[in-house]
Amino acid sequence: MTTHYDVAIIGGGIVGLANAWMAARRNLKVVLFERTSVAQGASVRNFGMIWPVGQLAGETLTMAMRSRDLWLELNAAGAVELEECGSLHVAHQTDELAVLEEFCNLGSYEVSMHTPAETLQKSSLVNPEGLLGAMWSPTELRVDPRTASANIAKWLAESQDVDTQFNTPIVGIDKKTMTAADGRQWSADKIVICSGSDLQTLYPDLLQQSGLKLCKLQMLKSIAQKETIPNSPHIASGLTLRHYSSFRECPSLQTLKARIAEQTPELDQYGIHVMASQFSNGEIILGDSHEYGDDITPFDSLEIDDLLLRELRKVICLEDWTIIERWHGIYAKHSDLPVYQASPEPGVFVMVGPGGAGMTMSFGLADHAWNTTLGN
Repeated sequence: MTTHYDVAIIGGGIVGLANAWMAARRNLKVVLFERTSVAQGASVRNFGMIWPVGQLAGETLTMAMRSRDLWLELNAAGAVELEECGSLHVAHQTDELAVLEEFCNLGSYEVSMHTPAETLQKSSLVNPEGLLGAMWSPTELRVDPRTASANIAKWLAESQDVDTQFNTPIVGIDKKTMTAADGRQWSADKIVICSGSDLQTLYPDLLQQSGLKLCKLQMLKSIAQKETIPNSPHIASGLTLRHYSSFRECPSLQTLKARIAEQTPELDQYGIHVMASQFSNGEIILGDSHEYGDDITPFDSLEIDDLLLRELRKVICLEDWTIIERWHGIYAKHSDLPVYQASPEPGVFVMVGPGGAGMTMSFGLADHAWNTTLGN
């Protein structure tokens, strides 16, 4: 006999977990499918940054802040452990400082400029050499990406009555009936596909025409530093200003981009913008790069790692630069949309491609979707 549910979620990464939670909050009978024993994709291969300051002002920022509230709710419920760490965008070049000052004047974000002395009081990791100042934002959070998805899934199962089916790849959907690779079947009134970077298994024709593209990033982790700063703020370099959409309105951004393109074109070639996040155990996640589409290979580049470390040394000071882990992640990204949504057949919905903002946006995106299309 086929077990029936109100809602089925396919994908146990952060987007799938967010949708499962939003459905469970509406007292619906929910099942969550994940092809592996634990989520292993982009949801576990990132900085653990919840990053509202990087989101475009307006509806996207509103959803990011709603997502932040929901993360804090999970923290209060004991599902995850969060640090309300905030972030520092540091400036070591005059054009970087100009962009940050212009950004503060936009009035859309809860940000303020800090002098070099104030910046170093916030974080002793910041490189004082040539430091011109920094922009402080209190809204950013930190979560351990290695454990967050598994902990949320456990909490959903234990506290929200979500049926979690791990090691269960769904390979076909026909008239709201889902078939796993081993032949087992389930049915649901609504099916939400949150398949991450897998654009091949379910509705490949739709996803190939969606405008989604894959992005590969390389990241590193340092050895634990002797000095650990409680709630150490995330640190972003001036290079990040050309990456996040929130800075588009700053007039000096074009000057900054032109300087980087002229002086260090290799950074544009590999989409490098450097950030650092120190965890409570003293280890620091470092990154990252961005290669798209046909440029993606299964092989990591030592040149990219060397460039990351070169640029990071300009921004932060570590007592020990020993790298203990190197990895890459792959995520799907849409060039125009914060997430790609479609309905390939009645009762079946697709939500994939939050890009590099999955940890930041997923709960807000799912909440919005369930308040509009999915909740009807």
